Amino acid sequence: MAASPSSTLPASEYDFIVVGGGTSGLVVAARLTEDPNVQVLVLEAGQDHLADPRVNIPAMWAAALGSELDWQFVTTPQVIQLLKLRSGVSLTRLQLQDGLKGRTVRHPQGRALGGSSAINNQAYIAPSEAGINAWAKLGNPHWDWSTLAPYYRKFHTLTLPDKETQDHLGLDWVDEQVRGTSGPVQASFAGVVQDPLAKAWVDTFKSLDYGVTGDPYSGKSIGGYSNPSTVDPTTKTRSYAASAYYAPVRKRTNLHVVAGALVSKILLDKEGDGVTARGVLVTLQDNAQEIKARTEVVLAAGAFQSPKLLELSGIGDSSLLESHGIPVIISNPNVGENLQDHLMTGISYEVKEGVFTGDDLMRQEPEAIQGAMQMYTEHKVGPFCVGGIGSHAFMPIVDFLTDDGKKELQLLLDKHTASGKEEVQHDLIRSIVESADEGSGALFMFLAQVNLHASPDAKDFVQNLQPGSFLSLGATQAHPFSRGSVHISSADATKAPTIDPRYFSHPLDVEILSRHVQVLEKIAETEPLASFLKPDGRRNHPTAYVKDLEAAKDYAQSTVFSNYHPSGTGAMMAREHGGVVNERLVVHGTTNLRVVDSSIIPLIPRGNIQSTVYAVAERAADIIKEDRQLTSQV
Repeated sequence: MAASPSSTLPASEYDFIVVGGGTSGLVVAARLTEDPNVQVLVLEAGQDHLADPRVNIPAMWAAALGSELDWQFVTTPQVIQLLKLRSGVSLTRLQLQDGLKGRTVRHPQGRALGGSSAINNQAYIAPSEAGINAWAKLGNPHWDWSTLAPYYRKFHTLTLPDKETQDHLGLDWVDEQVRGTSGPVQASFAGVVQDPLAKAWVDTFKSLDYGVTGDPYSGKSIGGYSNPSTVDPTTKTRSYAASAYYAPVRKRTNLHVVAGALVSKILLDKEGDGVTARGVLVTLQDNAQEIKARTEVVLAAGAFQSPKLLELSGIGDSSLLESHGIPVIISNPNVGENLQDHLMTGISYEVKEGVFTGDDLMRQEPEAIQGAMQMYTEHKVGPFCVGGIGSHAFMPIVDFLTDDGKKELQLLLDKHTASGKEEVQHDLIRSIVESADEGSGALFMFLAQVNLHASPDAKDFVQNLQPGSFLSLGATQAHPFSRGSVHISSADATKAPTIDPRYFSHPLDVEILSRHVQVLEKIAETEPLASFLKPDGRRNHPTAYVKDLEAAKDYAQSTVFSNYHPSGTGAMMAREHGGVVNERLVVHGTTNLRVVDSSIIPLIPRGNIQSTVYAVAERAADIIKEDRQLTSQV
């Protein structure tokens, strides 16, 4: 085969058809083709951007957002609908401007070879052992931390900097029993000794008695630390699924990757009590054609597109499918439900004169960009080597750790309970929130200002920035209670699905996140970080002064946006409990249709889910190999 993705189909039949050449799809394809006797076809709607500087240069990740590399999904207006009793007689639906005050939220998702790993900000953040063990408690005994931890190590190689830089970044937490040393994805630390802010972050958390308690990648750790990014330490370029998993094996004769291929339907046949996937319907260069799968169809289209394809193919809620004229093959109302995501917000603080930040680059000032590009191209140093964040922390809610705080937390949790399918998930999240050793929130530092009050049409949060230099402190809720949905809006495969995350629909979410937002003020007032900020400096917005809980709640509802971590919409659970796939990732009611992307995650883990998607895909490949008795000869 040609070294680059093809724009035509070399054959009409393959052993495995992988729908989606993103993060998980390329991992699975690379692993399956370790058996030379297996023919694998990968169909990717986007194009090959392996040579694209917007992808390769770490600091240019924001340039890909809103471009042709991005599906450019947008949620429905985020309001909460409640039923209200009118005149004691009839029920009427009342829309309250709660939730996110009616705002829509952009959801960038990668439309390129490598998927979202090609456009994310490269932060490499690990989940917790408790969060992954919750998957097992949801009916997946072979998906606990002890089973999945080796796959986190398998997919990456973490390279440490020199001893001086290690000391500067406080990397004494690195555990060699956890660190990946031979995986395809390269990870490294962006911080340098010339940057005092990275060290100030670590030392500030020590001042707050929240220095990191262990290797974050061990699954048992809270506190502030310097986090790595998926950046190759030698080339200073993004390391992602296309460069790490596809490029090294692209010449395999049994791997066939086709770009610009839009799959519109999985072709299903009913056989006795089961349903078999016999292939897919794909449009390539305006021509629709059927491709047969001899063994399996593997869905790897992501948390929005995989449930969309299931519904377009006749698997989903029967009433929804019938409303769009789609014949029902398998009735399962769980498809597209259980949508989970991380919300984040932040406050930008003006720094003192002489403190270097990336604001001039974010404002795209020509002189700054020219200088940074010269440093990068000639010496592979400077701000263009840095992706999104390099300073991170997992934290419990500090105010809830006192005796009075514990009582307040119990009252708050007891006030908002769950029943039915959501009860088990709710109780698992509650146990994490109650623990002083778990992080209910994630905090981070971004070395530039953000504009969280920009127009809804703004493609990202670095548009229309103020003059001056700032650093931003951010907060994310690690384990949300709210659940949303994604469903087809039409029987036309080219139409975007309807995405309704129902952000803040569960009252506990705004209660928890707003308290983490309050902690940002405490961090900014604590040395040594405080010494880099102007005492009476400007902020990103007049409302960015959250002196009390109510102000923090209002600020959160007005400013939060997605961390771009959608998951859970094809959950790995029993069907009666809300599931779409079983523990072997086979869609309920089918014999050979699997899902291997973030949609199978039953309970969203803390932190950026990139690492978990890689680990899930690696494990999925092993499951398929085992079930189909494949070998590895590489």
